[in-house]
Amino acid sequence: MKPDLEVADVFRAGERGFLAHYGPTLSREQRRTFRAVTQCRTAALGGHVQRCSDCGHEKIQYNSCRNRHCPKCQAMARAAWLEKREGELLPVPYFHVVFTLPHELAPLALQNKRVVYGLLFRAASRTLLEVAADPKHLGAQIGCLMVLHTWGQNLMHHPHVHAVVTGGGLSPDGSHWVHGKTSGRRQPFFAPAKILSRVFRGKFIALLKQAFASGELGFHGRLKPLSDAAAFEGLLNQAVRHDWVVYAKRPFASPNCVLKYLARYTHRVAISNQRLVQLAEGQVSFRYKDYADAQQAKIMRLSTAEFIRRFLMHTLPSRFVRIRYFGLLANRHRDARLDKCRGLLGVAPTLELPDQGTETLADTSGESPPVETCPVCRLGTLVRIDLPRAADRSPPPRPHLRAITPAKTAYCDTS
Repeated sequence: MKPDLEVADVFRAGERGFLAHYGPTLSREQRRTFRAVTQCRTAALGGHVQRCSDCGHEKIQYNSCRNRHCPKCQAMARAAWLEKREGELLPVPYFHVVFTLPHELAPLALQNKRVVYGLLFRAASRTLLEVAADPKHLGAQIGCLMVLHTWGQNLMHHPHVHAVVTGGGLSPDGSHWVHGKTSGRRQPFFAPAKILSRVFRGKFIALLKQAFASGELGFHGRLKPLSDAAAFEGLLNQAVRHDWVVYAKRPFASPNCVLKYLARYTHRVAISNQRLVQLAEGQVSFRYKDYADAQQAKIMRLSTAEFIRRFLMHTLPSRFVRIRYFGLLANRHRDARLDKCRGLLGVAPTLELPDQGTETLADTSGESPPVETCPVCRLGTLVRIDLPRAADRSPPPRPHLRAITPAKTAYCDTS
């Protein structure tokens, strides 16, 4: 069922004011996302006509933008992804671990998304794999899946990675499966959060220093003074004065619960349409949880321009991979490793299913069902009969959006 209010409605309502203020500073990816969200499932992207086989009623079905930042285009991608992941689950406990960058480094990440977000993945994955391989903790090779999120409930910048980690792993010689330690009815994670936090902090700072030394980082606007080595070192010293936030939740009840969890997290965008409450007089209201106040449910009200700015702040660089796999789940030789683990765990290897094609995946997501009953007569079925003319699928471009030249300082990205 279509929600009463969508992110696209906010974008259209605040488009002129937002572009007048932030337009010249948008990156190419942000401009592309802006167009995709406003045009998704409208005549601008074309579509097809469906006609009832009984009463002749016609319905226009518009195309999706398929942009990964669009709230309306995640169901199909999520269904396809989950279909592939279902056969990779092992009959072992799984944990949810979160690694968060400290607020001192968040502005640097915002200006260097590709580099710093990549370092976040690298430091977090190395922390898990090395601590797990240590005989003092688990002494085994684990598997983990990581998803990057860059937002908080209020849409402000809050970069962190969610990791789903196997509660056990393959022994160093590959001869047996090493189970995690148990403590009564609750199975703890293989290492305390404080150890993970300090190892993660050390690895990330070391990687960040390497990136600075090799000239991979850019400093613009208010961060320009950090291009000086002494000032940059001062920033790092400030960031390491406290422990970094890393926490591991208790294990999932079953592997099936892992899939349900992944469905919520892997293809999530900064805010869903369901959280929007009202759009009136240039203001948009949406629901959020205030974690600083015992996770109380509250309503936040922002101007449409500020809402759009916060949303586009989380646009990722082109071709940046936000779901990554490590250890036993790393793409190379993953199937062979998982089959070996299943054998050690006494589970039959999974059979490779035939490719069902994109039609089946679309059907399971509810994106484009093959047979749809006519909403008018309830007797006939809607049959695809025509495509719009090419002219209908190519509306004139918006001059004020196409003419934008990105500036070096992305003010839209300032938090």
